[in-house]
Amino acid sequence: MKQAAYPVALGQVLEVEITGYTSEGQGVARVEGLAVFVAGAIRGERVKIKIAHLGHTAAYGDILQVLRPSPERREPACPYARDCGGCVFWHMSYEEELRAKAQRVTDALNRIGGQSLDTVPITGSPAQTGYRNKAQYPVAQVKGRPEAGFFRPRTHQVVPVSRCRIQGREADQAREVLVRWMTENRVPPYDEKTGTGLVRHLYVRTARATGQVLVCLVVNGDGIPQEKRLVENLLKSVDNLCTICLSIHKKPGNAVLGDKFVTLYGPGYIEDTLCGLRFRLSPRSFYQVNRDQAERLYETAIGLAGLTGTETVLDLYCGTGTITLALSRRAGKVIGVEIIPAAIRDAKENAVRNHVENAEFFCADAAQAAKKFAEEGIHPDVIVVDPPRKGLDETVVKAMAQMAPEKIVYVSCDPATLARDIKRLTEQGYTLTHAEALDMFPRCAHVESVVRLSREKL
Repeated sequence: MKQAAYPVALGQVLEVEITGYTSEGQGVARVEGLAVFVAGAIRGERVKIKIAHLGHTAAYGDILQVLRPSPERREPACPYARDCGGCVFWHMSYEEELRAKAQRVTDALNRIGGQSLDTVPITGSPAQTGYRNKAQYPVAQVKGRPEAGFFRPRTHQVVPVSRCRIQGREADQAREVLVRWMTENRVPPYDEKTGTGLVRHLYVRTARATGQVLVCLVVNGDGIPQEKRLVENLLKSVDNLCTICLSIHKKPGNAVLGDKFVTLYGPGYIEDTLCGLRFRLSPRSFYQVNRDQAERLYETAIGLAGLTGTETVLDLYCGTGTITLALSRRAGKVIGVEIIPAAIRDAKENAVRNHVENAEFFCADAAQAAKKFAEEGIHPDVIVVDPPRKGLDETVVKAMAQMAPEKIVYVSCDPATLARDIKRLTEQGYTLTHAEALDMFPRCAHVESVVRLSREKL
């Protein structure tokens, strides 16, 4: 769409009605057919806005005044909510946030997935604060001093945050120690434009069941000055700190962690329990950020699989084996596949640690593994997939259909790619028989979904 075709102009002040939400949690209004996205707006509100940006297919407006507030509007409990890009729903009740997320999943499944569902049910999180077990603070120079916080929306400008409401206090304690240590020892933060500076990120992982804490400092170098002082200060200030390590990351780019790790204190990992199983977590281990909701998610997925104790289950994108090992207690045999070698090593160790003897793990690309199993005539009774945000490769979909499992249980962190893949699978002879959402990320835009597809009887 050319800019001349817009019915609105940059800087124009308008009164608009909010009719829904974007996938990122912004309010949506319509002006002569043009979508106008308004951050901080709630469905049903009438607001006065100023057009701040003209995109290719939509405009963006900033709220000047809420003319008719929604009864769901709340004063944000987080003082950084308007500047930090992490949370987008602090301005509304949690009930309205859940309605918005459920509608997002429903709309995607119907519009993209070709379904005709009523509103998909959603399970809220009992905890809306302090639930995250992983914090990743980018570090930067702000007003002449080192700071750690979170990026402003759609920028790499760091907003200093002394207390993050969705993290545990251990993350804030580590952040405070790091900033003080950098200031006192004149340790320069990393500058992504020049590739200079030392400290890139602070990474904190907490095991909610055991209370153990891991702190990892991501650095653009092979070591740090005053290492002993930093370690001592962290141990003195961070509750239940069990291990401290460095992640060596000298390459440009947006990846948080590097490929090499050096342990400064402790064993280099922490342990947590999930679904009655014990898991060892290093910095690179994939683990759901909301442990309590993860248990509900996995229990839901296992229930949808309908296992009786004799089935063979294939778990693609198995990570460190969390779902695989949980499935093993209800299946005859489980096979986990993951492309990351370190994750497969962790999965095998987790199986031994939990005395699981009916699980096998293979390090392979999901598409290649699925194709190989299909060609070998392996026919699992159930296939479970929990892919990254981009969803399934089309070759994975075809190979899964060739293996012809009775059920496919799909766990997804992106409703749009989930819906696309459901459409592909229905074209391969499967029918969507169950869909629901779980809120793993209160106050944030993301939402998790789990669905079951069943093979049509010929």
